[in-house]
Amino acid sequence: MDLTYSRMRKTILSSMILVPLIPFVLVIVVGYFYSKISIETRTIESLQRIVEDHRQMIDTFLRERRANMEFIISTESFETLSRPRQLEFVFDNLQRTSSAFVDLGVFDQDGLHVAYHGPHQLTGKIYRDEPWFAEVMQKGVHISDVFLGFRAYPHFIIAVARKENDRTWVLRATIDTYIFDNMVKRVRIGKTGEGFLINAGGYFQTEPRSGGKLLEPDANSDLYLKRHEGIETFISNGGGFGRLLSDLFFPGDESVFLYATTWLKEKPWLLVVRQEKHDAFGKLRSAMYLIGLIAVLGGTAIILLALDQTRRIIRRLQKIDAEKTGLENQLIRATRLAELGQMAAGFAHEINNPLQVIRSEQALMDYIIKELKEKKEITNEESLAELEDSIRQIVVQIERCANITQAILKFGRKSEPVLENVFLHEFLPEIIAMVSNKARVQGIAVNQVIAESLPPVFADKGQLQQVLLNLFNNAIDAIAERRGSRGGVLEIKAGADEGHQVKISVTDNGIGISPENIKKIFSPFFTTKPLGKGTGLGLSVCYGIIDSLGGNMEVTSQKNEGTTFFVRLPVAGQSGS
Repeated sequence: MDLTYSRMRKTILSSMILVPLIPFVLVIVVGYFYSKISIETRTIESLQRIVEDHRQMIDTFLRERRANMEFIISTESFETLSRPRQLEFVFDNLQRTSSAFVDLGVFDQDGLHVAYHGPHQLTGKIYRDEPWFAEVMQKGVHISDVFLGFRAYPHFIIAVARKENDRTWVLRATIDTYIFDNMVKRVRIGKTGEGFLINAGGYFQTEPRSGGKLLEPDANSDLYLKRHEGIETFISNGGGFGRLLSDLFFPGDESVFLYATTWLKEKPWLLVVRQEKHDAFGKLRSAMYLIGLIAVLGGTAIILLALDQTRRIIRRLQKIDAEKTGLENQLIRATRLAELGQMAAGFAHEINNPLQVIRSEQALMDYIIKELKEKKEITNEESLAELEDSIRQIVVQIERCANITQAILKFGRKSEPVLENVFLHEFLPEIIAMVSNKARVQGIAVNQVIAESLPPVFADKGQLQQVLLNLFNNAIDAIAERRGSRGGVLEIKAGADEGHQVKISVTDNGIGISPENIKKIFSPFFTTKPLGKGTGLGLSVCYGIIDSLGGNMEVTSQKNEGTTFFVRLPVAGQSGS
């Protein structure tokens, strides 16, 4: 008998450990995997956006300065600009356009500096053998690298040429390197992010904040000095993102950088933006430590509970063998355990919706915290208020989860919906607030028009919240699919309707629904979302909830223009129940 119990103890213990531990580990692994991908992708996309915006700003600066020069040389003659007073007048006008211009000079076709206005004595100098002069005479325009020249300090020039009366002459201006350098240095990412320019030979054209001087070679230029299209991102240790996990466990040298590079269009200079890896992926490291702690605590709890429960089960079995009269009670417990197993599947599905809200609020909190840190505005009252609101939403959703677990503890006693008078002018803004931050992050304007004198409807707040959140989130997804992060509008209206009803409308300017799909939109398991992104149960469940409350749902839509869902509910006391 003891041998039988020993084998039984091992079987039960292994089952009670493995059965919950395997899905627990899978959830941890999958959760970390998707968190890692999400944080990495968001970090890299943010870096790429910064690089693209900065490249456009620098290209625009160079293009506008070149256009200023081309306008002058096309409207003024060589003889006119050769006169010092006229050249000074043109230069003053040029500086009003941009303070980046330091001086202005006129050259004849032999390279002689005919006229000059600026802080140096350059009139009469010969530039015939200078590379920049040969190039501008050949191509008509030239933007130089940073060089010393006759001035003996770093600068760069923009020169344009014009053929006039069988004679070619050149207009040249020097650009203030201090203004240009500061413009490039505006890149601010985290604590360690910086940006700088190098030329095709690998020499600094602007000074990096972390070290290096103008015209000195960049010791790391071999990492990124190659022609490529668009924006290229990489980690300087050459290990790529496949080594990121091991690098986070064993951080090593903090001088390893995440790089993003792109070539300018106006000039063959390479814009390099970099950030120390430990700074760029700090959120991922924090998430990893938290997930590791949860895994250790969760695994320990599973093993301890399994040991305790196994001991209890064996004792009960021993007692049953000793007292045959206890068999009936044991059978009842077994039946309840079976029912509990059936409830677990439903519990996993029911708890998914509040957990999704929690995850959404968590992602928003991370985004806001990151934004505050970048801007060094952690004391900003508005941002703190948003964080506090998100935390309150998390508490609300945790309470919903607790209510669901109570259903399991009651051994299958299904609780009925709590019907009460719901005042929509107070209730709707609370629900809209749950998605307004998510909408704002995606560039979607949320407009609400809610009548103040609305009569109450008789409904369960939790069910009504589920319906509205589903409609709002579907609308946000549809807008993002069509418009990306610009131009999205979500409009929510609520007002009295004929027949003692209240009408709620949810309108978006998203992708819309095709005529062949709109007839099936409320059917179970039908979805227009890609595989893996929708179950097809949301609108079907919403339709059933509204129908059970004595109301109805309708939809109108036009492909690539937008969709409107109408929810009509009877006024309290008019439902006939």
